[in-house]
Formats: sequence, structure tokens, C-alpha cells
Amino acid sequence: MYADFIGSAGSIFDLCTPIYPAYFLPLASLGNLAKAVARGLKDPSFRVIQNHFAVSGNLGDVAAKEEVWEVSAQLMGLGLGILILSAPGLVNSYPVLASTWMTMRLLHLWLRYQSLSVLQFNTVRYYKVIQDYKFNLNLSLNFLNPWFIKVNLKRARILVNLHVSTSTVLGCEECNKMENILSWEKFSVPRIVFGVSLSDMLAGETSGLKVKKLLKLYSKEKYILVLNQQPFKDFKILVSFKDGATSLSVLRSVWQAYWLYKNHSRQENMFDQLQESLKELDHQFDQFLQQLRDVGWDMNSINLKVCKDVLIEDSPVR
Repeated sequence: MYADFIGSAGSIFDLCTPIYPAYFLPLASLGNLAKAVARGLKDPSFRVIQNHFAVSGNLGDVAAKEEVWEVSAQLMGLGLGILILSAPGLVNSYPVLASTWMTMRLLHLWLRYQSLSVLQFNTVRYYKVIQDYKFNLNLSLNFLNPWFIKVNLKRARILVNLHVSTSTVLGCEECNKMENILSWEKFSVPRIVFGVSLSDMLAGETSGLKVKKLLKLYSKEKYILVLNQQPFKDFKILVSFKDGATSLSVLRSVWQAYWLYKNHSRQENMFDQLQESLKELDHQFDQFLQQLRDVGWDMNSINLKVCKDVLIEDSPVR
């Protein structure tokens, strides 16, 4: 989906060449560059989709059938474009030409979104193929088979938010309907920043007493989480991971973050709020996991990435 947006931006450069003929070369070059980037983003996820349909190892057959349909569609589109451009007066009417392009591009994006929104994978192994491409695409395709349902960060937010509010969880179909495949993590609320250094977590106040208190507070966890302490700033959660942190550690930090978001108070002491949230985490998290299993989520396939840019060495605090 992101690749289609980037490809559309590349087409805009091509569309501008009749307006600025003197800059034809740089505009056409930028257009081709954007389209090349779009192809680079599309190919890894597209191969995963092809693998999904090759249920008996017949990837070549699936790819050949797809190529036939693609070439046929391109020929039909080319013929339609020639007919439109041969209409009297259309070639010299740039507004009509631009509006025609915009209509067809929006139709293409809408059809792409509709096709991705109904795509179903019956196993979780295809996510591993995407990871092998080293692309952090964070795809949000629908996994509807109840025995192979995988939790990613977007779904974790949806599930945790509902559990903290109502002590209930959603099934896969309901969660997929709420999952926005176009949303970006940095615009999610509450804002959670993973992989923060200890000095940034304490806003530069790295006194031995505060650090020792923080490490003791999270002695049983594989992460450290604090609230943003800067005044007049939006609510933000800062998380740093210890050596040995896993996807389950990320899920626990997300649960604690949402509890703090719904129960925090700027007037209260930060350490008191953190201590209370950890008590609630110990009391309710196991129940949360069991509820997820009961409705079909696969807790052995949690797809939550541990940020390893900054890791805290896990050692006993005295």
C-alpha cells in the first residue's frame, strides 16, 4: 500500500512534464526514481503473497498466472489510454488530462486497499519471509485462521487498550476490523518510544539514587519504563530493554503503558505511579494472556520487535 502511494507520487512528476518542458529530464528522472523505490518496497511483500497461494510448491505457476493477468490489464489500460488521448481537444486540455489521471489513480488505490483488506493467510510462516528481506514494513494483513493468529504491535495496542478499559479482549476478526493498515506507529496514542537510553529516561538526572531506585523497581522485568517528566509536554512513555528481553517483554511494557495512560496523574509522584502500574501488571497480565488464548490468539508467535540499539545489562541491584 505504501509502495502504491510512492508510485503515485512518481507519476505526479511525469504529469508535470508538459507544464515545465524545460525541466523534462529532472522531472522524469525523479518520477522514475520514485517508481523504482516503490517497486523495491512492493516486491518483498508481493513475493510473500505469491508464496501464500502456492500451496503445493507451484510458485512458478502462480507467478506465471499473475503475470498473464498483469500484462492483460496493462494492455487494456494502454488501449483505453490511447482512446482517451485520441479524443478531440483532450490532448490540449491539461485540466481534463490531470483530472482523468487523478480519477484512475484513486480508483487504483481504492482497489488495492480492497484487495489487501480481504487477504487471508492460513499460517504465520510468511511473516518470516518478510523479515528476511530486512524491510520493516509492519504489514497489517488479515490473519483470520484462529489457530495461526499472530500479534503485531498494532494489534497489541488494540487488544491491550480494550483489556485495560473493560477487562475483555477481541477475537481476530473484530481486531482486524479495527486495525488500520495505513496508520504509523509514531502517531499512535499513547506515544510509546522504545529503545531509550537511561539518561534520556531520567531527563539527564542520572543520580545514583534515582537509577538504583529505578533498577530495583524493575528487577523482575526485562525492561524499564518511565513517564515523560518534562513539563508542558504531551503524554509519552519511554521504554528501554534489558539483555534477554523478548516479544513478551514488549507486550508487558505495552500493557503497563496503557494502564498508566488511563490512570496517571501529573500531581502524583512518578515512582508511586510506576509501582502501582507494576502491581496491576502482575495481577492482570496472566489473565490477559489466557483470555487471548481462549479466543484463538497464538501466544507462541508474538511479533513484537525488541529494540536492541540500547540495552541495559541485567544485573542484581544491591
